[in-house]
Amino acid sequence: MGRRAVRDQLFKLLFRVEFNEPEDMTEQERLFFELAKADRGEEGVKHISKADEEEIKAKFDLILEKLSGIDDMINEKTTGWKTTRMGKVDLTILRLAVFEICFDDSVPDNVAINEAVELAKKYGQDESAGFVNGVLAKFAGKES
Repeated sequence: MGRRAVRDQLFKLLFRVEFNEPEDMTEQERLFFELAKADRGEEGVKHISKADEEEIKAKFDLILEKLSGIDDMINEKTTGWKTTRMGKVDLTILRLAVFEICFDDSVPDNVAINEAVELAKKYGQDESAGFVNGVLAKFAGKES
């Protein structure tokens, strides 16, 4: 599975945070991978290998560990849009991208932003891609 497909799966798992209590996330992880392995026809994702699953789990756990800090960072950069007001899809995309920009040295900032915009186009509303791009530009130092 390529990096884009791994990121897509990570987004889907991270999205569950909005609908479940923190103590339920271990079970949600288990269910997610069980369902993902059963759904072999989705957009060319034929198999989640053990290595892919471990990578997704590791990043997911790191994001969860830093989630409140990531939300604080997003709130500091946005004007008039606190995380509590944002759409759940946009918020999940921003959380993933901010993690990649600020805490994952293996992902260049421009790649994190481009991939986040692509996720926003795929899963968000009409305005999501522009909103996500604008917020993330502030994290990459492209806008003050």
